Amino acid sequence: MAETANAVSITPSQGDPDGGKFKEYQTMYNYSIHNPEEFFAKEAIERLSWIRPFDTVKAGTLEEGNMQWFTGGQLNACYNACDRHDPSKTAIIWEGNEPTDIKTITYGEMTNRVSQYANVLKSVGVVKGDRIVIYMPMVAETAYAMLACARIGAVHSVVFAGFSAESLAARIDDAECAVIMTSDYGLRGPKSIPLKKVVDDAIALLPDPSLVKTVLSYKRTGESVNWVDGRDLWLDDEADKQRPYCPCEPMDAEDPLFLLYTSGSTGKPKGIMHTTAGYMLMTSMTFEKTFGYEDGDLFACVADVGWITGHSYIVYGPLGRGGTTFMFESLPTYPDYGRYWDMVQRHKINIFYTAPTAIRALMKMGDDPVKKYDLSSLKTLGTVGEPINPEAWKWYYEVVGGSRCDIVDTYWQTETGAHAITGLSGVTPMKSGSASFPFYGIELVVIEPTVEGSGDTSIRIMEGNDVSGILAIKTHWPSMVRTVYGDHQRFMNTYLTAYPGYYFAGDG
Repeated sequence: MAETANAVSITPSQGDPDGGKFKEYQTMYNYSIHNPEEFFAKEAIERLSWIRPFDTVKAGTLEEGNMQWFTGGQLNACYNACDRHDPSKTAIIWEGNEPTDIKTITYGEMTNRVSQYANVLKSVGVVKGDRIVIYMPMVAETAYAMLACARIGAVHSVVFAGFSAESLAARIDDAECAVIMTSDYGLRGPKSIPLKKVVDDAIALLPDPSLVKTVLSYKRTGESVNWVDGRDLWLDDEADKQRPYCPCEPMDAEDPLFLLYTSGSTGKPKGIMHTTAGYMLMTSMTFEKTFGYEDGDLFACVADVGWITGHSYIVYGPLGRGGTTFMFESLPTYPDYGRYWDMVQRHKINIFYTAPTAIRALMKMGDDPVKKYDLSSLKTLGTVGEPINPEAWKWYYEVVGGSRCDIVDTYWQTETGAHAITGLSGVTPMKSGSASFPFYGIELVVIEPTVEGSGDTSIRIMEGNDVSGILAIKTHWPSMVRTVYGDHQRFMNTYLTAYPGYYFAGDG
């Protein structure tokens, strides 16, 4: 039985009433911890397409900060997300600001357009290792831009299209980006957001505005924008001139795939750097196993690609697995509070992934905006970004899911790249407010906090089930952050030296 708001109980997974699959998870989890090389080698061979096989599965240590996975192997993230899948299969269903604005894009169509975008980047001088800022709205073309960078070995740095010119400038400057991909405007509910103007303002704020050589703008609304001849180009006009094939750059397993900046509590934002093979493997694995994704399912993550959730569970995880991903441009309250549930009914969405903040906001509007829609297509509901309180969990489970969908509460970070603690749909029991169990390869410990000024530097692991302390991870895993761009010492100080030999999550 599900919990009440006052009493927390454990709800069996809908797909595992007798607990047999949960026992299998426990056996496989223990195998992944005690035999990580064997476990992840098998997964990497089965899930990824390699240009050259890897020589070594796992190397380096947390103490030294030189973590490596699948060294010697070569692959391309874009090939793994685009070319290798059935070209007739639907890759992306996009719904724009208005409910009637819908595009269905096949893997073949996506691969062709991504190739044209990649050729545009090459035509303006982008080469492997260059950093590209992407400051775009939630359109399919933003995913194309990310994949085009990956195709030619450029390192994308997506900046959430709600950030100010000052925030954007700091990120352009830190990563030394000569090329920016943006849009004339973005649409969010009743608002039109002048993205190109923010880019122009950000360039003017740079210590050296001449750093930016090219601005490629996607035409979202067609409203007039400021134009700098010789620097500014319309992205799709340039793409239309290009051949719809671009060879994939062979990338080392540990070559950078992207930077994603997190706001440091002090100092400038940190450019979290993720590499290619380990990230692609863990996002594909977690996408399939956390959500219980099966071929034919439609998966909707309603986050923004400006955050790690959008990177991992709108773009790379679903497409790396060959799934169908749903991209949503608008707001959950536009044109009314039933927008999410209307989308579920119209598109027959099977898996829905959102944040507790959105759930609580919609819960306040009552049950009627949910109950007027047919949500019978849903099988898994996910939450991300913060703990979900029991009241919101109960509403999500009973009202949205009809007490028949599994809820997977996912704990992870920009730095972990993929889910670190999560339920597995159809496998693990559920408990409201609990992210439940560690994912394969993630060995968690709780460390007793040291008393400041005591001089005691010993690390004491807390045993038992009912303890509180510092959350840490005991060894490195494939999708872990590798460095802070341009400042490895800051990376070490932030994550690895507080408790030597452990990854310090920064959470209790």
